[in-house]
Amino acid sequence: MLEATPGPRLRWVWDDTALRYPLLLERGVRVDRCVDLRLTHTILRASAITSATAFALASPSEWDAPRPAALAPALQSPAPRPPQPDALFDLDFGSTSAPVAPVASAPAPDGPASDGAARASSDGAPSAASEPTPDSARLASQLRNPGGVSPEISGVGSSDPDPGPSDRDTPHPPVSGTSHAGSASTKGTAPRPAPTAAPTPRPAPTAAPALDPLTEHRAQLAAVAAAAPHDAARLRLLLAAESAGALAAAELRHVGIPWRADRHDALLTAALGPRPTRPGERPARLEELLVRIRTALDDPAANPDSPAELVKSLQRAGLRVRTTRQWELERIEHPVIEPLLQYKKLSRLMTANGWAWLDAWIADGRFRPVYLPGGVVTGRWASEGGGALQLPHQVRSAVVADEGWCFVVADASQLEPRILAALSGDAAMAAAGRGRDLYDGIVASGAIDTRAHAKVGMLGAMYGATQGDGGRMLPRLARAFPAAVSYVETAARAGERGDRVSTRLGRTSPRPADDWLDLQDASRADGAGEHVHTRARTEARSWGRFTRNFVVQGTAAEWALCWLAELRRRLWALPTTTPSAPGADPSDARLEQRPHLAFFLHDEVMIHTPVALAEAVAAEVREAAAAAGRILFPGADVDFPVTVATVNSYDRAK
Repeated sequence: MLEATPGPRLRWVWDDTALRYPLLLERGVRVDRCVDLRLTHTILRASAITSATAFALASPSEWDAPRPAALAPALQSPAPRPPQPDALFDLDFGSTSAPVAPVASAPAPDGPASDGAARASSDGAPSAASEPTPDSARLASQLRNPGGVSPEISGVGSSDPDPGPSDRDTPHPPVSGTSHAGSASTKGTAPRPAPTAAPTPRPAPTAAPALDPLTEHRAQLAAVAAAAPHDAARLRLLLAAESAGALAAAELRHVGIPWRADRHDALLTAALGPRPTRPGERPARLEELLVRIRTALDDPAANPDSPAELVKSLQRAGLRVRTTRQWELERIEHPVIEPLLQYKKLSRLMTANGWAWLDAWIADGRFRPVYLPGGVVTGRWASEGGGALQLPHQVRSAVVADEGWCFVVADASQLEPRILAALSGDAAMAAAGRGRDLYDGIVASGAIDTRAHAKVGMLGAMYGATQGDGGRMLPRLARAFPAAVSYVETAARAGERGDRVSTRLGRTSPRPADDWLDLQDASRADGAGEHVHTRARTEARSWGRFTRNFVVQGTAAEWALCWLAELRRRLWALPTTTPSAPGADPSDARLEQRPHLAFFLHDEVMIHTPVALAEAVAAEVREAAAAAGRILFPGADVDFPVTVATVNSYDRAK
């Protein structure tokens, strides 16, 4: 049972939010803050900041194993809702920052392993310990007053002494590791893959996982405490944001995305024809296109559902193709191209979001995908089945708000380039985006001639383009914004050497694979052939493109987590017009009866809200975005604007 206690707000510590939180939400219990030990474990095992600690160097344990099949521990009774939050973070993160050092911290001593504080009880439910030992008292105090972060989001762990004046606006070097030669690797765990199949019904649990949250939490606290104060503060913010994201992910699945199955069926029927009645039967529209394809190719056996067979059919018809990719087909003039491209488009709709998807994923007017916070190595989210992160525009008209409700949809404008401006401390680039579209500002600065060139050039700088318009624009951008371009170039060169790089808050890129390292070693050996040198250079540059983008995309993911956490807090603080019972305190309304997050995609959010509160929600969305910028980059004069639309169906948002 969760216990609400007077005094400072609790931060619940448990093994896995995805396992513990859903049943609480079903009972109407909202958790304000938590520590998700599985997510924080993965970060700390891989971070360069903690790479020399006993925690990172220890042999793999059950905490490093893949997440067990989703368990939902039974609670003894419903728990009261925690007190209304007043801030997500407790201490000023801006006063605990310094430039990131390229060398990891010294190992942390092993901490004691005794019972106490918040942990999983024998039935799997979180509980609060009451044993009056010094250790449990200290840990309980840490849970009630975690420190080292900003006023909006709270960090994980105990408070640190004042580390001195802030230099949070000083750019952090992206390089955080040493090269392959003579380096000790961190034994971090890889992120969980994102399965694509729909989840099977979850079995009733028979026992809680054999994990000790208290011992693990102490070990994590020790690993963070071993870092320099400013590095420890960065990590605490990252761990808190990651855990807040886990709470948001569970809530997103709980409330679901409003979805009109009748509209979805109608749009499928309009695009594909009536629903087939026999398994394996193509819809009428696909059958019509198939006939046209076979006629144009003079091949009655042509099979557009098999890329390999289709390539052979196209080649037999005299078309010089190597793949069936759209960009390659569009360059060819032949009667088969138009029906073939239509077939591919409609086939994708049928496969990804057709009637089988509708049957599997839409229930009670809601789409409830399973989000995986940190499911991508950069910290971006993944999803488990359902394609939540790839909802095509073709089906968005089925996403319709409830009667009397609407959607407030917001996306961050040019997020990654703005993150780069803040990361690098490039004042000219920050000025280009201040109060206006960043790409328009780049054109106004005289660096680039058109907005289209500014966009492709900036994307090329962040993703390592060397050819085309992106490659041609790079020298101009380097002259106009030297700090920004130098920052990603430094990260790229580090990757080419086999070094690891880190995000703003300390999430660290993985080491290259062993075969990559072996190839680089082979290229340095006496007598290595030119083909080995060529392969090694190619692979090195490829890994450099990964690290170049890792520092930007990973930090953008951290900004998005801060945005989510701030927005989650602000939405909960709004009034509600639908209390759970006549005469009840409006604060008793359940999550789904209040304005709430309904969808999240990297730099875009959708809030489902009563129409009467839409204007207030839109204001909170903008304020939360500004707060996320202050949390991540205190003192940096970089704007993080968001575009906001209030609509009743998702397709009208853009």
